[in-house]
Amino acid sequence: MIGRVKDWAKRHWPRLRLRTILFATLFLVAALPGFGAVFLRVYGNTLVRQTEAELVAQGAALSATAAALWPAAPPGRVAHHEVTVDDNPYVQAPASGIDLSTTPIRAERPAVAVGARPSSDAVAVAARLSPIMEATRSTTLASIILLDRNGSIMAGSSAVGSYAALPEVAAAFAGRATTVLRRNGAYRATYRFEWLSRAAAIRVHYARPIIVGDRVVGVLLLSRSARALFRGLYEDRGKIALGIAAIFGLLVVLSGVISRGVTRPIEQLGAATRAVASGRGRVPDPPPTAAIEIQGLYADFAVMAAAIDRRSRYLRDFAHAVSHEFKTPLAGIRGAVELLQDHPDMAAEDRRRFLANADADARRLALLVTRLLDLARADMAEPGEERTDATQVIMRVAAAWRTTGFSIEIICLDVLPVVTVPATTLEAVLGTLLENSRQAGARSVTIQLSSTDTHFEVRVSDDGPGVPLADRERLFEPFFTTKRDAGGTGLGLAISRSLIEVQKGTLSLLDSEITTFLIRIPLVR
Repeated sequence: MIGRVKDWAKRHWPRLRLRTILFATLFLVAALPGFGAVFLRVYGNTLVRQTEAELVAQGAALSATAAALWPAAPPGRVAHHEVTVDDNPYVQAPASGIDLSTTPIRAERPAVAVGARPSSDAVAVAARLSPIMEATRSTTLASIILLDRNGSIMAGSSAVGSYAALPEVAAAFAGRATTVLRRNGAYRATYRFEWLSRAAAIRVHYARPIIVGDRVVGVLLLSRSARALFRGLYEDRGKIALGIAAIFGLLVVLSGVISRGVTRPIEQLGAATRAVASGRGRVPDPPPTAAIEIQGLYADFAVMAAAIDRRSRYLRDFAHAVSHEFKTPLAGIRGAVELLQDHPDMAAEDRRRFLANADADARRLALLVTRLLDLARADMAEPGEERTDATQVIMRVAAAWRTTGFSIEIICLDVLPVVTVPATTLEAVLGTLLENSRQAGARSVTIQLSSTDTHFEVRVSDDGPGVPLADRERLFEPFFTTKRDAGGTGLGLAISRSLIEVQKGTLSLLDSEITTFLIRIPLVR
């Protein structure tokens, strides 16, 4: 099952850039602490609002009970703010509730002030309502105090006096149910990290008017500490554990994405590179889950490995050919020297003949060294920015060869092209091709010039016997020549091809009945 899921993911994996993977990872990791802090603040605010909702529910029930127990048409304050809450047209609940971030936290509730004499109707209601308030308090653990129309304490507290000066009580006398937050002077930290929550040392106070008819006859003052943050965390530990598991799962997924997109492909590429360096392996295909840049790196390494392998084979073959080409003239020179040393009384004619052979072999070695240096320079040359009028160069080379009795016909263009190949390079390559035609026995050469949108083409054809089919594939190999007896080194065409390829051109032998070489060099744009 897991294998099938992995195969499906590999087939549908999107091509992501490395910067995208890193940005997403760093953004999410950086946001995790912020998410945690926001969660604690939101959760603490939720606990406070939950406490307020509980006090509102208790106050609504108790105020409705008190209004039912209150004598009919008593004297009291008229409720001026008419809204509909809980089917009571005179009670206004908080419009948006409290918020720890915006609601001010007031000082601890002050001491009881001296109040007026309690009203008789409130005394009668307090006697009947006290058992209900006590039963509610024992269950909800909230402080519930009954005040008469003057703010005097009637039930719920052992203190004697009035709370009429409190802002929430004054708002309740006006018919508005009000919630305020006050500091809790009796608070003592129970948990070590309770300082993380603003709700730890505050108490929610809720004042609700008791309305009979259209008059406020009393106020219920309820208060309670919000549920402790860490106690709430403990009670909601299942949901929180699920959230933590989701976060860790997300981190695992991100780690897998980084591993698939960056880490593992780089490790595989490093192992493949070491294998290629030791000559025992090759660069594998890039993983489909790798980042785009790393896939490009795989392709670049594969091209580099192929070039290194091709160059190493070329160097091995080249070293073998050099040793073979140098061995013959060196053997001839050494043999001549040994004969001259062993026969000091050799005839003058024989001495001259052996010395002439040694001199010819020495000249061949000197020519080989010169051509090898030319080949090395051609392989190591850099493409230049020089601009050349190709037609004028070709005309000049043809004129020089015509003086030797060689027939050259040029089929020219109407527009003279300008190419990016240096004039010396073009002269050297064209001179090599004409020299090869002369050595092959040709008497006339035709140079045909043509042009495409991007390249200038030169076709060099002669009337010689042509190149045998068996020799066509090896014609550009170093040291391959069929005119060794005539002084050929087999390096001319190899050097010419290297010179042209350095300038981003090509030199090839066309498949035709007559010997035709094609030179393609870039035009100046």
